[in-house]
Amino acid sequence: MERVDIKIGFNCNNHCLFCVQGDKRNFCGAKPKKEIKGSLKEAFKKGKKEVIFTGGEPCLHPDFLELIKIARNIGFKQVQIQTNGRMFAYNDFCLKVVQAGATQFSPAVHGPSAKIHDYLTGSRGSFEQTVQGIKNLKKLNQYILTNTVITTKNYKYLPQIAKLLVGLDVNQFQFAFIHLGGTAWENRDWIVPRKSQVMSYVKRGLDIGLRANKRVTTEAIPYCLMKGYEDCIAETIIPKATVYDADFVVEDYSQYRKDKGKAKGLGCLKCKYNKICEGPWKEYPEIFGWKEFKPVTK
Repeated sequence: MERVDIKIGFNCNNHCLFCVQGDKRNFCGAKPKKEIKGSLKEAFKKGKKEVIFTGGEPCLHPDFLELIKIARNIGFKQVQIQTNGRMFAYNDFCLKVVQAGATQFSPAVHGPSAKIHDYLTGSRGSFEQTVQGIKNLKKLNQYILTNTVITTKNYKYLPQIAKLLVGLDVNQFQFAFIHLGGTAWENRDWIVPRKSQVMSYVKRGLDIGLRANKRVTTEAIPYCLMKGYEDCIAETIIPKATVYDADFVVEDYSQYRKDKGKAKGLGCLKCKYNKICEGPWKEYPEIFGWKEFKPVTK
């Protein structure tokens, strides 16, 4: 089912060290309700049946609850909230969002403890609020799919993060390799781990989820590094999506990601997965080269 991703504003109560949106919060606040409603109607006419509200932190938009209702009234079957999860620590807010019509929630968990998570988000207390938010939403029987950005500061803790998420009974979790845009690019000298260093931890974390019958995925990790875990590669199952960003629209984000976001090396041409693998984010081999990526020929 095709979806639309609408960045409804760029205000945020976290200051993540890996944020791809960078300083957009300083010049792109909340989009007007009328503009967002127009984007929703346009996307629905083009056949989109699912919408993701993101940002920034979408829960901070002054018309957040009304926008959810508008999306459902237009006819969207799924309304997913991509969030840092902090506002959901307030149970009354959870109830209002569910009653408004949201159907899925995608909070971000970047560490197994406050020490790591709060450091990466730049916000003291964010771990406690996000975890409480997940608990509150689960009590309301909501579908939870979390995202964890892999950095130098948390990759060794991916198995512990997986255990935490299984303990919280999330429905799905994803490990996404850091994308060097915005603030992440500013911190590129220290925040990006080598993929060969992280893979044992990634796979141990995936194993924990698989044993618990959770849906688990990775993003921006090529097939050659995912031997035995090929079915966990998110790019093969991500629905086709249109993205309404700050002041531009990407009609087909999957194609945009392949053409402008990811990269392929000469060795990729020999790999049996070349036609379906997207490769790493293009900034990664610009920093570390292609030696870690070995084409799969058998």
